[in-house]
Amino acid sequence: MGSCQPDVDAVVIGGGFYGAAIAVYLAKTRNLKRVTLIEKEARLMSRASYNNQARVHNGFHYPRSFTTAYRSRINLPRFVQDWPMAVKTDFTKLYAIARRNSKCTAGQFERFCREIGGAIEPAAPALRALFDPGLIEGVFVVEEHAFDSVKLAGWAERELAESGVSIRYGTCVKAVSRTQDCLKVTLVRPDGIPEQINSRYVFNCTYSGLNQLEGDFPGVSVGLKQEITEMALMQMPPALSNLGVTVMDGPFFSMMPFPARGLHTLSHVRYTPHSHWQDRQGIDPYRKLAEYDRVSRVDRMVRDVSRYMPAVRQARYVESLFEVKTVLVKNEVDDGRPILFEQHSALPGCYSVLGGKIDNVYDVLERLDSLTFVPGEPQNIQER
Repeated sequence: MGSCQPDVDAVVIGGGFYGAAIAVYLAKTRNLKRVTLIEKEARLMSRASYNNQARVHNGFHYPRSFTTAYRSRINLPRFVQDWPMAVKTDFTKLYAIARRNSKCTAGQFERFCREIGGAIEPAAPALRALFDPGLIEGVFVVEEHAFDSVKLAGWAERELAESGVSIRYGTCVKAVSRTQDCLKVTLVRPDGIPEQINSRYVFNCTYSGLNQLEGDFPGVSVGLKQEITEMALMQMPPALSNLGVTVMDGPFFSMMPFPARGLHTLSHVRYTPHSHWQDRQGIDPYRKLAEYDRVSRVDRMVRDVSRYMPAVRQARYVESLFEVKTVLVKNEVDDGRPILFEQHSALPGCYSVLGGKIDNVYDVLERLDSLTFVPGEPQNIQER
């Protein structure tokens, strides 16, 4: 193991919302003077941070995972306060409980909402009338919001510039290796020329690409499942244009405003996932996505959803967003979405971060708050 002189204090790999927020935090809150953010796309937040349901959760979606639900209840008001320019609040959010095949009843859902401190009230007759009463047991109005990923990306660009963070676009990180004094990051520039950056710390925020780094990078210690998913973008009819709807809890659907396009997303538990596999090094999820034949299942989505909400038949399909979704294998049963925050003991100074929801960012920042950064000695990072 050779020695090296660090070129930068920290390298953040991945320019999604988590990577950008961590880079801003390191520069602005922890006063690291030389932070570099590396993003393989041409702009920030253009992959998973954009191609999703754009929901700021308030806990109601997770009756089988109290921890995830409660953390969402704590984090939502903070998110709205910190990013008001990117949060859409001017719509009515409904949760409806199916009479058959639901994993909770309407009464159980009400009790769960009270337990997490979530405000809930029965929907007015005009809203209940949008649903087939033979298939839906109860309809509730709750507080839940959507975010505009384009506006969040604008925030990130401004904050990163003001914080002095250097951004490398169109650049792919291939490997992270350990030397005596720092971490060696091997990357490929937009012109195809390889380059090395020596850094005190590395934060791997590549989402679906977490396990694809080479060198001394050990991979994350927990199992990851990759899914190719389809989010249909729809123009909703007037009766549904100011609503967000989730029918639960089981093989049902959600539709949410998608502020970045002025449309709605439509997702279905059965039809949104197209393909899945257990993640491991050497199986590039983004290559699998690029090679995937993207045949939309929107017709099947609309056909099933319209049984519960007939007005959906009048919606106009615009296009679909296909993306790789990454989840922790251990949470497939309870549908929980905790963060993954792993400090790699075999590669001191290197961390991997995976967030299941955008409001989980506070859980990451709290973990970072607990760490002491020792300049020049990444192996001495300690819990504070």
